[in-house]
Amino acid sequence: MSRAADLPDLPEPPSPPARRLLLKGALAAGALAAAAPAAYAAAPGKAAPYANPLVRNRADPHITRHTDGFYYFTATAPEYDRIILRRSRTLNGLSRAAESVIWRAHPTGDMAAHIWAPEMHRVAGKWYVYFAAAPAEDVWAIRIWVLENAHPNPFKGTWVEKGRIRTAWETFSLDATTFTHRGTLYLAWAQHEPGMDNNTALWLSEMADPWTLTGPQVRLSTPEYGWERIGFAVNEGAYVLQRNGRLFMTYSASATDANYCMGLLTADEDSDLMDPANWSKSPVPVFTSNDITRQYGPGHGCFTVAEDGRTDVLVYHARQYEEIVGDPLHDPNRHTRVQRLGWKADGTPDFGVPVADGPTGNQPAVDTGDMRPSR
Repeated sequence: MSRAADLPDLPEPPSPPARRLLLKGALAAGALAAAAPAAYAAAPGKAAPYANPLVRNRADPHITRHTDGFYYFTATAPEYDRIILRRSRTLNGLSRAAESVIWRAHPTGDMAAHIWAPEMHRVAGKWYVYFAAAPAEDVWAIRIWVLENAHPNPFKGTWVEKGRIRTAWETFSLDATTFTHRGTLYLAWAQHEPGMDNNTALWLSEMADPWTLTGPQVRLSTPEYGWERIGFAVNEGAYVLQRNGRLFMTYSASATDANYCMGLLTADEDSDLMDPANWSKSPVPVFTSNDITRQYGPGHGCFTVAEDGRTDVLVYHARQYEEIVGDPLHDPNRHTRVQRLGWKADGTPDFGVPVADGPTGNQPAVDTGDMRPSR
């Protein structure tokens, strides 16, 4: 499918103005993003095989399939200075879809640095983007911010800055995601709690509106196992999938190198989600680096559905190599990847392993027994 056919009414991406880049080599990384893998066409209504990496040099990916028939994609750009958006009628089409910048970091003050992990959600008839950002004068004072667009087409209209989500403390916070369960809107996010021996834990709150928390803010998980505390004691990047009478919340743990991996929390759909006791935690990671498929640091996952409307798809990022020179945050080669999400007989998700590069066939490349042992 041609780009013109795949993206009706999609504006051409604006030419980016000259800006100070936050990372060395980021311009080269942006050029690499244009090199997309070959697409694998599917008959209408069928889930196509995917070609990984789906989108190069785009970390913390978020893909949502809207009722208009489009997949919308956003992710962290390695320059950490903007929010990008793509759309396509197929998952494979995202690899070659035009990319527009819908918002840029401020030159000074708030929302000027570390523009991380955007997610775009449709709530009450409007589009919302949740993302992390820091002031230019204090680049590690990262907080959660929200944009709103009332236009049905998120490439049009105006993205309005709704401000910062106010949490219980003025501490490092990021990776917000939202979901609705039985008519209640929730926000899950990662934040450092004062006095706790961790970098971030996972938190949950009900919302009064898409940018305001209400009621108690409860801690669902803190890094307690060894595999959650390698390099950094981290629980972050939460995302919720509702299936089979349960809510499954994935999250990422440890440093953003090959030790990065995914954990899982589970709650019964009839339970009080605001009671941490109703969430059970897997004592082992559910998705880890794999030496056989040569995929390292898989994490910051989300879920979407394939073109057939039935097949669940795991979206995540990973690198193609284990050894990293310098700070992993300065390495731009976390690529967006997708693969079929399986299900076990007991109704719980079967993540398998991160598949090797190339056409995936939507099947795990190797047995889960080939995963690295739990740390």
